[in-house]
Amino acid sequence: MSDIQTLFIKEKLFSWFDNYDVYDEFENPVYTVKGQLAWGHKFNIYDATTDQHVATIKQELLTFLPRFTVCILDHEVGTITKELTLFKPRFEIDFMNWHVEGDLLGYNYTIYDDLGSTIAIISKAILSWSDTYRIDVHDPNDMLASLCLVLAIDAIICDQTRS
Repeated sequence: MSDIQTLFIKEKLFSWFDNYDVYDEFENPVYTVKGQLAWGHKFNIYDATTDQHVATIKQELLTFLPRFTVCILDHEVGTITKELTLFKPRFEIDFMNWHVEGDLLGYNYTIYDDLGSTIAIISKAILSWSDTYRIDVHDPNDMLASLCLVLAIDAIICDQTRS
């Protein structure tokens, strides 16, 4: 039996802020992501069953390149910073000793740990009414941190493609 757990992130249509519902493979709600009015992006993540706040992702301002701070259970765990590149986006991830590889602009990429083991595989649904992502997480303990990383990367890439 595999420990892989699948999450689906579905952006809510007609929302003023970045709001997402996160479901498991059986369409049970797992997390709710609520964008907040702030300078830059700010996401608060709540456990869908208890409505308890579990994480915050906040864009740091006054930085040369986009940078997000990730806090899980009110403890800062690190940052995600877009690196200066010409064609393909790359990110410096200074928490969990993780890195990403793949087609970030196509939203098909993999998160690896420092030993090269797969943490999660991310893919974007092609035909859907709203942005829908699939995250296959190999260890359930990495689910929330993987979600935070995906949301930060999505915010950076969306801002980049709008500019």
